Amino acid sequence: MFRAGDVVVFESPDVRGPKRRPGVVISSDLYHENRPDVIVALVTIQTVRAIGPTDCILLDWAEAGLRRPSACRAFINTRPLNLVSRIGRLTDRDWQGVCQTVNRALSLNDVAAPDTEDE
Repeated sequence: MFRAGDVVVFESPDVRGPKRRPGVVISSDLYHENRPDVIVALVTIQTVRAIGPTDCILLDWAEAGLRRPSACRAFINTRPLNLVSRIGRLTDRDWQGVCQTVNRALSLNDVAAPDTEDE
């Protein structure tokens, strides 16, 4: 079973055909108990371009099982479990950075109930 913070590789659609890409599992244990897939945030080696507020440079990339300096982007996918393989796990400090990045991208703490108006 996958856990939030796991570093994985998965098949991703690409213009030239499926491509193996790294990602970070961001779905919860509760999600995994009820779903046949996993939610991942994309990992990229394009660290020079990863400077936006929804990007997170991974400081401990080698410890996480990645081969090159990497960044996590809040580009979120769901992938079937059979297309995902675990290669490592983020350190606590990198996991905290990913959580902050995803939260900034989704604004979950800032979401207000929509206003309702009488018609």
